[in-house]
Amino acid sequence: MSAVFLPVFHHFENGNVFTGSSGSFRYKITPNAVMIPPKNKEVDYPASSIKAEYWHGPLSYEFSEIEGEKTFPMSQDGRAEMQAWLDEHC
Repeated sequence: MSAVFLPVFHHFENGNVFTGSSGSFRYKITPNAVMIPPKNKEVDYPASSIKAEYWHGPLSYEFSEIEGEKTFPMSQDGRAEMQAWLDEHC
């Protein structure tokens, strides 16, 4: 079972940021969803990414020292890799 919770992939496809915690472990996930022009209604998956950052302690992102960060592909596999990476550092 995973130590950290991540929302479904669709959450990140829509450009939504997510923050979470597990005990004193804190993390922030920031997607970079690049849309395909001219209608900008579909995600360009190869050009898109998801950045994960983590820290420990009671303070919020703005008041903490980030201990690690990594960027993953915008894909179901990228989400799974991110989950494993966060679990490893939790």
